[in-house]
Formats: sequence, structure tokens, C-alpha cells
Amino acid sequence: MSKILCLETSTKNCSVALTENGLTVDVLEEASEQYSHAEKLHPFIQEILQRNKWSFNDLSAVAVSEGPGSYTGLRIGVSAAKGLAYTLRIPLIAVSTLETLARSVQAGEGYIIPLLDARRMEVYTAVFDKDYNMIKPVWAEILHEKSFEEFLKKGPVVFTGDAVEKTQTIISHPKAVFTEKRYPSAKEMSSKAFEKFQHKNFVDVAYFEPFYLKDFIVTRKKKPL
Repeated sequence: MSKILCLETSTKNCSVALTENGLTVDVLEEASEQYSHAEKLHPFIQEILQRNKWSFNDLSAVAVSEGPGSYTGLRIGVSAAKGLAYTLRIPLIAVSTLETLARSVQAGEGYIIPLLDARRMEVYTAVFDKDYNMIKPVWAEILHEKSFEEFLKKGPVVFTGDAVEKTQTIISHPKAVFTEKRYPSAKEMSSKAFEKFQHKNFVDVAYFEPFYLKDFIVTRKKKPL
């Protein structure tokens, strides 16, 4: 019996889920343009535990999105997950943001390509087969007409994520299938988190850092002339 708290904060969606033996029991989430994760995350955790009559001591592990994604969002989620894991003395599990996003869709054949919006025409992406096995690891892609062509030539490709709209304006291919805009959700972390729990595939609470893909750049406002 394993009860895992899953936290997904890599995008505008602040998402918390309770899972048991690989199945999602409940989810509480809110997507906000204001990135209100700092205000929402801990109240969401308290609320979802209370409404399901779970206590912190019932938890077997905490799973958190490892990135890529928003620097601030990832920091908030990982800090909360580390704090809980350390305090409760339970394992910490890291789950790829892009795999979580890929698991929000199903493909009978071909590939699933999740797309996380980055700056301008850039996306963070990876390629998965229909069984969610990663066949091309995470990279930053500047979109152009030939993007993902090697996979579109081989079979249908389902594109999903919060960057589908801008991708659809650039890529036109008969084998390209675009979902509606969606964000990664903690409810799709359940099966992967359980798999890692069973194999004791944990990360070090003290030293784990999110996978940002790119270095965080601080931009300063220009002083008026």
C-alpha cells in the first residue's frame, strides 16, 4: 500500500494530487497567469488531505515535478516537497515534467510530443512513443517548418502542452495532431511516481535540484535616460 502526494508546479498550473498504488485519488489545481504557486501550494496540500481524510503521516512518499519549466514554479514545488520529505522522513521522487504532460494523452500508434512554452518561438520538448517511453530526451527547440519532421515522416504525432497554438501556426503536416492547450497536472504523475516508488528510485532530499534546462537569467529594468 503506497500513498503518494504529487506536486506539479512547473508552469502556470499549481497542481496537487493524492495517489494510491499508482491511481489518482483526488486532484486540486488552478492555472493562473499570476503564477500564484507561493500562495496556493501549501493551502492546496492541506485542503486535499483534509477532504480525503488523509494525514501527513499516511504518506509513503512525495513526488515532485523535476522540470523543465518555470524557474520560480519549480523552486516553489521542490522546496515544498523537500520540506515534507525531510520532516516526515519519507522518500522524495522526481518525475519529468514532459513525461507527465505526455501522459495526459493517448496515442494508438506513432509518437507523443509534449511542448512547454519558452520564450518567443522556442519550446521545451521531448519525444515519447505510445507507451510513454522517452525515445528522444529533453531539448530546447526553436520552431520552424521542419521541426519534428523525422518523426512526422514515420507516423502520426500527437502534440500537446501549453505551446500547441504557436506550434500549429508553424507546422502543417497531415500526420500532426494537436490537442487543446493544456498544462502538466499532478493527476498524471500517479503511475510514474508509483513505478519509481516500487523500484526505490528516489532522489537525495538534501542535494536534489530541478532540471531547468537553461540557466536562470535575471533581467533588470533599464533606467530612464
